[in-house]
Amino acid sequence: MPEGPEIKRAADKIAAILDGEVIDRCFIQPAGLRRYRPVLTGARVEAVRPRGKALLTRFDNGLTLYSHNQLYGRWYTTRRDKPPSTNRSLRIALHTNTHSAWLYSASEIAILDDDALQAHPFLQRLGPDILDPSLHWRDILHQLQSPLFNRRSLASLYLDQHFIAGIGNYLRTEILFFAGLSPWAKPIELSLAELGKLARCTLTVTQRAYQTGGITNPVKYHRQLKSQGKHREVYRFATFERDGKACYQCDTRIKRVEISARRLYYCPQCQSVIRPPDSTA
Repeated sequence: MPEGPEIKRAADKIAAILDGEVIDRCFIQPAGLRRYRPVLTGARVEAVRPRGKALLTRFDNGLTLYSHNQLYGRWYTTRRDKPPSTNRSLRIALHTNTHSAWLYSASEIAILDDDALQAHPFLQRLGPDILDPSLHWRDILHQLQSPLFNRRSLASLYLDQHFIAGIGNYLRTEILFFAGLSPWAKPIELSLAELGKLARCTLTVTQRAYQTGGITNPVKYHRQLKSQGKHREVYRFATFERDGKACYQCDTRIKRVEISARRLYYCPQCQSVIRPPDSTA
């Protein structure tokens, strides 16, 4: 499933062609939403922004297009009326006089007025957005110290969108590695220095993934590996999907575990294990 960096990059691409533009034609496939075709036609796009793993397209008539890609949804942008080559199912298409934005295969789509947007059950329970420009590492520290969250394992907590919105499986794995913390640790067990490092890593790793198109390894690592002729799948991550391979920092073999039916990768040396992997997260 796309995570915060991927959704933010998609929002940037869509905003580049739609922001401030008038929709002069639209296609809406979900039967329950087709009544909005004449309402969106002629509307001007005011903003395109991510909210966690969802994307919100705001129009000047007070309506907002909500979409969540889940596992298979994807946005494309093209010159007008030049659909991408794909076997996916078209759900939404928004056309200006020069460009088109196409949403394929998304299973969760809604068109909402302001009241419905505020009451949306998914949006209501989201925590701070990980790529909100106003988010500071101290805001994340506050979340980590909150009684709502500080007694849960980091492995569990970092997938909870109520804690921080936009973090998924690969970001969770990479953040905990760069923070040097066990997935089984709980915030309440950590020192203030450890919590501060974790809060900072949460921001920096996510921002790095956004800026580089999904690469979480620091520049010095991925440039070195790239210069050796390594492919992107080799240098993209420090630990995620690297089980059995040597840690770039200490040469210890990366391990994979299943926690609540979700895979997680860690370095036993760099992330000292507080509790054994078969403990309940």
